[in-house]
Amino acid sequence: MPEPLTAEAVRAALEAEASVDQRAKIRARLTDDATEVIGVRMGTVFDIAKANERMPLSEVDRLLDSDVYELRMVAVSILDFQARRKGVDRQALYELWMRRLDRIDTWDYIDRSAPRVVGWYLLDKPRDVLFELARSPDWWHRRAAVTAAFWIIRSGDLDDPLALCDILAADPEHLVQTNVGVALREIGRVDAARLREFLDRRGDELSAHARRTARTALDQRN
Repeated sequence: MPEPLTAEAVRAALEAEASVDQRAKIRARLTDDATEVIGVRMGTVFDIAKANERMPLSEVDRLLDSDVYELRMVAVSILDFQARRKGVDRQALYELWMRRLDRIDTWDYIDRSAPRVVGWYLLDKPRDVLFELARSPDWWHRRAAVTAAFWIIRSGDLDDPLALCDILAADPEHLVQTNVGVALREIGRVDAARLREFLDRRGDELSAHARRTARTALDQRN
């Protein structure tokens, strides 16, 4: 009989793989001292998430409740894996993600899940929520807005992603700027002329890092 797909079972699986060295490495890159760390390498975390990808969303919600870094990483990874499945209820994934946005508060939680869980769902829908997030005082929300746009860019739809980059071009937070640069790079791979126009108009307001990242799309064409 297969093991139940529960938050408790995930925690047990993670604790069985705990390492003091990994705990120190993960702790060193977290910004919130209240976050607990078990100490599991990321490849193993993703393997555990993959093994639990059919977990009911009620249990994923319980994982998101945890203050343990790896448990929430499993949660967002499960949402990402489920978003890739044919016939999935994208609205349910999106609604859980948005309702628990307060728990998706590290750069890697956002990058792991926002493109497919949020961006994919919004492909054929209004994107007002992304503009609200882009104007949020919470810089994790602003990063989430531009990161979700990655999947929209991938579809060839550039208007809203460019508008989001306009809002965030002068953002003071490095971890927002990094993904603005990535969004612009991907826009440039679809339409180099639109990237050049943006850089001519707003390039001086981007961070040096974002500007370099964006320009790689143009350099690759030369």
